[in-house]
Amino acid sequence: MTASHSVSIRQTGEHDTTALAALRRAWTEEQAGHLLEDDRFEEDFAQWYTAEASRRAAFVAELDGKAVGMVNLALFERMPRPGRPASRWAYLGNAFVLAAHRNRGIGTALLNAAVSHARARDCARIVLSPSERSVPFYQRAGFGPATMLLAHVL
Repeated sequence: MTASHSVSIRQTGEHDTTALAALRRAWTEEQAGHLLEDDRFEEDFAQWYTAEASRRAAFVAELDGKAVGMVNLALFERMPRPGRPASRWAYLGNAFVLAAHRNRGIGTALLNAAVSHARARDCARIVLSPSERSVPFYQRAGFGPATMLLAHVL
């Protein structure tokens, strides 16, 4: 990327719901392979974002002022234990970069922002549920099998 096309990564706020909803729609439509009709989606997304904002940290990648990628962390406070400091962990989700902007380091920059945020908040770990295609990306970033977790799929 040239200097005139530099990507900026920043934490989002309530004014970013439109851009985040557009990225979420693009991601879902890419997976579906076609446009999706849902007149309420943007409103539903804005309501969800408002309800979740206090326990999430979302980051957006912008290129020349346009949102081209996103990621977020859901933060979970652990139940206190006697004699132990407070602890938390994070779930990394909704990592997405528009197809036209992939393989340019944008996903890595978003991931680095999320990991830095988790470290700054003393998270014990970050967990995620990667797509098959994204496993090598996360492995290159130091993520490995979560052998200490179990799941019950409902």
